[in-house]
Amino acid sequence: MALFPLTSNFEGDFVLQLVAVDTDNTMDEVAAAAAVHSVGRRVRARPGHILRVRRQGGAEFLPRTMKVADSGLKPTETVEIIWQAPSA
Repeated sequence: MALFPLTSNFEGDFVLQLVAVDTDNTMDEVAAAAAVHSVGRRVRARPGHILRVRRQGGAEFLPRTMKVADSGLKPTETVEIIWQAPSA
């Protein structure tokens, strides 16, 4: 359990944010922490959508329940926070 800085590249935002999360946080919690800095400020909320996390430039989302400590992310590494439409 330790503070861990990540850079957030939030979909639809033009500002990269440094976000302090905890190594015990899940990717859902990382997405929520990043959303605080973007949604309602420069990005409109998308009710019903899920926020997902992936490495900058990556193709695959990190599992929603994966903890930061288990992700292999490095301090200040950039993650993309992407809106995912609800399943049909």
